Amino acid sequence: MTTKIVPTKAHPVVAMDVARAAGVSQKTVSRVVNGDPHVSHEVRERVTRAIVTLGYRPNRAARNLVLGRSRTIGVLSVGSTDFGPSSLVLAAEGAIRSARYAMSVINTFEDQPETITDSLRALVDQGVDGIVVNEPVGAFTLAAGALGDLPVLSLSGSYGISTSEIVADADQASGARSATEHLVGLGHRTVHHIAGPANWRSSTLRLEGWRSSIRAAGVPEPAVVHGDWTARSGYELGTRLAVDPEVTAVFVANDQMAIGLMRAFAEAGRDVPGEVSVVGFDDVPEAAYLSRALTTVRQDLAYLATFGVGMLIDAIENPRRQDRRENVPVELVIRETTAAPPLRR
Repeated sequence: MTTKIVPTKAHPVVAMDVARAAGVSQKTVSRVVNGDPHVSHEVRERVTRAIVTLGYRPNRAARNLVLGRSRTIGVLSVGSTDFGPSSLVLAAEGAIRSARYAMSVINTFEDQPETITDSLRALVDQGVDGIVVNEPVGAFTLAAGALGDLPVLSLSGSYGISTSEIVADADQASGARSATEHLVGLGHRTVHHIAGPANWRSSTLRLEGWRSSIRAAGVPEPAVVHGDWTARSGYELGTRLAVDPEVTAVFVANDQMAIGLMRAFAEAGRDVPGEVSVVGFDDVPEAAYLSRALTTVRQDLAYLATFGVGMLIDAIENPRRQDRRENVPVELVIRETTAAPPLRR
């Protein structure tokens, strides 16, 4: 019969108590707590029952010391309230907590690349088991492979700073192609493009997807203009495009810029989609509730970040596996801001 041991300040329940109650060695208790697959089912049940009966709580710090892990994941992200970056980081944090890992979060500023590199080094110095990074590609001044085999999850493309890198990304180029092909298929003579910042990989891939569709269709290729992901930049660029009567279709690299663009067209007296068709990217929550619901490319950022964190934790706990990469499909959502050009009607 198991003797009930009540933990007190004088006598907290320790592994030796569990070993005595289960009739095993203290080493066997440690193997069960650490998930050793070579412990028999019968012994594991006995030890587990003793742990529950005695109310034993393993010392996490000691367990991590034995395993050589801190059970902490660093999160490094550009400090932004933009839908894409903020949604990715929020979902990543939720997935990390659900996996019972602690977090060390550092927000950086896109216009201060030296702080990005310093922040990354600070996370490494903290002894984190892995790092989630959502920064512009090229933001670091670190040499290739500088972090050795420390698992690094990139939500923005390959950084090359770790030999155990996990890249999880939406299929940006495919989404841009779908948007452009949709507009060309409606009969527009060409499709203009408002790209995001040139140093963001997502912006580059969306631009490349647009360009490949334009060239495949054999239509004129307009000059690309770059915004900064904000509605304000979309509005400012929209005021310039609105005065050109040849502009009848615009693919915009994100929804916020598309919303600003449509405001500029409205002020210029150009109806969307009567005179100009507009497609965005992201499918922000408000896109479906504008006065004209926005046609856009939907990417499931919550799934993307959660899936990526799952791959990161797998890399931490199974370090022999390397080079994990995943492209998550996207979907064109056709709503009310696209139609055939005026003359076709």
